[in-house]
Amino acid sequence: MSKLGKFFKGGGPSKSRAAPSPQEALARLRETEEMLGKKQEYLENRIQRELALAKKHGTQNKRAALQALKRKKRFEKQLTQIDGTLSTIEFQREALENSHTNTEVLRNMGFAAKAMKTVHENMDLNKIDALMQDITEQQDIAQEISEAFSQRIGLGDDFDEDELMAELEELEQAELNKKMTNMRLPNLPPSSLPAQPDRKRSMPATTARRSMPSPVRAEEEDDDFKQLAAWAT
Repeated sequence: MSKLGKFFKGGGPSKSRAAPSPQEALARLRETEEMLGKKQEYLENRIQRELALAKKHGTQNKRAALQALKRKKRFEKQLTQIDGTLSTIEFQREALENSHTNTEVLRNMGFAAKAMKTVHENMDLNKIDALMQDITEQQDIAQEISEAFSQRIGLGDDFDEDELMAELEELEQAELNKKMTNMRLPNLPPSSLPAQPDRKRSMPATTARRSMPSPVRAEEEDDDFKQLAAWAT
């Protein structure tokens, strides 16, 4: 039986020892990777030194050159073994990291499932259906109330629009007639109004001369009629 077989069968760690946590195992694997990386760097330097030594001795000192090449081959073999070991450790570390991640995910999902179960224990589907029906009914009532408020309320103001339009047109025509009357008969002083023909013959000459409009007043009256004519056109 090999030494490794004896170690894992009977000579290994005690079975009663608790298994390491994933964090501890990952820390150990990272330490091992770091150690092997340093050993790898050391072997690479030694290989370069032995190669340079073999070139230095060459055929002049064949024995020393051959010894350097032998050491170089031995270091290269160790370097190849370390490369394989590093690959195995990296694979194991990645697998352990994935397992640890999956374990955490599974545990958290289990907590969430328990929480959901606890929440759902206090829920009754029949109560939920009844609650949703009540909510729908109250929403319908609220909609009907809003529509009732938004409707136009009639307070006895249903009049015939044609009659109202006819009355409005009459008011506008009366206002227009009033304006035209004011324009035709401007507000002039009583002394400027023309005298009546009959009264003119019966009145004395002095009174007739007194009632006749002066040229200045006649011109003002003409200006008023001109303004009236211009506004009418």
